[in-house]
Amino acid sequence: MQDRRILVTGGNGFLGRHVLDELRAAGYTRLFAPRRSQFDLTRMDDVRRLLADCQPDAVVHLAAQVGGIGANRLYPGSFLYANLIMGAQLIEACRLHGVGKFVNIGTICSYPKHTPVPFKETDLWNGYPEETNAPYGLAKKLLTVQLEAYRAQYGFPGVNLLLVNLYGPGDNFDPASSHVIPALIRKCLEARDRGDRELVVWGTGRPTREFLYAEDAARAIHLAAERLETSEPVNVGSGEEVSIADLARLIASRTGFQGEIRLDPSQPDGQPRRCLDTTKARELFGFEASVRLAEGLDRTIAWYEAARRQPALTRAA
Repeated sequence: MQDRRILVTGGNGFLGRHVLDELRAAGYTRLFAPRRSQFDLTRMDDVRRLLADCQPDAVVHLAAQVGGIGANRLYPGSFLYANLIMGAQLIEACRLHGVGKFVNIGTICSYPKHTPVPFKETDLWNGYPEETNAPYGLAKKLLTVQLEAYRAQYGFPGVNLLLVNLYGPGDNFDPASSHVIPALIRKCLEARDRGDRELVVWGTGRPTREFLYAEDAARAIHLAAERLETSEPVNVGSGEEVSIADLARLIASRTGFQGEIRLDPSQPDGQPRRCLDTTKARELFGFEASVRLAEGLDRTIAWYEAARRQPALTRAA
């Protein structure tokens, strides 16, 4: 694999930078991570031109339009269209180009709203996703089907990974589009610095989530690219389930915010529970998460504290 030409779409994004670091550390030298300004994957002409320029042996598809509950509520049509069209066109072009391995990054948001915990891959089609992120989750879900269909009809070697929410150094801390961990880290640090007595957190605090440290996610993608040989979806996560209320208190304690956490039940909760069964990832390509949530939070908080003093390091100046 190390001699192969690897195209990483979204390679300049949060997860993409960690994936490139992981691949470089493993000895890969022929890596390509073009920017959207060079190639817009919603345009088929740009997709074809990208493959002609890079001539990839393998593709890791990370490019996506993503955000937290607020962004999903504001831009459901954009999220559905952009994620569906980018992935569908890229998969088709890669098939025609003869790409030797396609790694598709799916999402836990594709699971039905009331999936029993822990989520098993066989539960994926047992209901409709949680409403606030259903357009995004369904777009990514259809790409999973596309790769399974392409393997069945054409023998196209695509694999599907279903990732939980990620976090870590380099995450998006913009309050308009960030996910829950970076949003809470930023809120807690700013509230601490102002001396606020309370901090408001959306929802009831009862929903649970599972989070995966970005370096662990990058390692899982690397292992799957080399070892996974089925297009059936495979869960990738940490196995740690935590309620939003407990997460907020944990982040508050580790950032030094000493005020009260006040929950706002007028705001949406999202899916009631999220936690994956990761047995298949361990069995099929030997992946298990190594960074526990508390340790990962400390690393992420330390990075963001430093980044706040150097605004060029973070998107949220």
